[in-house]
Amino acid sequence: MLTDSAKALIATFPLGFVATVTAEGRPAVSPKGTFLVLDDATIGFGNIRSPGTLANVGRTPHVEVNFIDQWKRKGLRVRGAARIAAKGSGEFAAQIGLWQAKWGDLAGRITDLVLIDVEAASEMTTPPYDDGITEEAMIAAYKSKFAEIYP
Repeated sequence: MLTDSAKALIATFPLGFVATVTAEGRPAVSPKGTFLVLDDATIGFGNIRSPGTLANVGRTPHVEVNFIDQWKRKGLRVRGAARIAAKGSGEFAAQIGLWQAKWGDLAGRITDLVLIDVEAASEMTTPPYDDGITEEAMIAAYKSKFAEIYP
């Protein structure tokens, strides 16, 4: 279900904004910076300090994650069902090596893996692309904009 370009975006920009539903039925969005693509239909993140997200997933496994390339102003929306692989479980033990290889010492702080079975994935773009702007022009514009913010 994940295209090569979708997998590349997640690998390059592993910060995903995870939307869940609270016990009160309200939306909750939380950034998670340890995303990995596990295969064509599974992504996951390492939980370091996300008790609210874990509680929400435990009640309602349906999530949506957005990934953004802030330079190209293109993104990816992923929807699916999440499951929690807790430290000490066989699934955690089978997968944690992937996070250790990517994140090094930070992986030692991971207490759970949240694995998402991708049900739908769609690319997102900003309206200037509809008007013919190129990726190169978009990148140049945002390099300039960020340089003004962070000289």
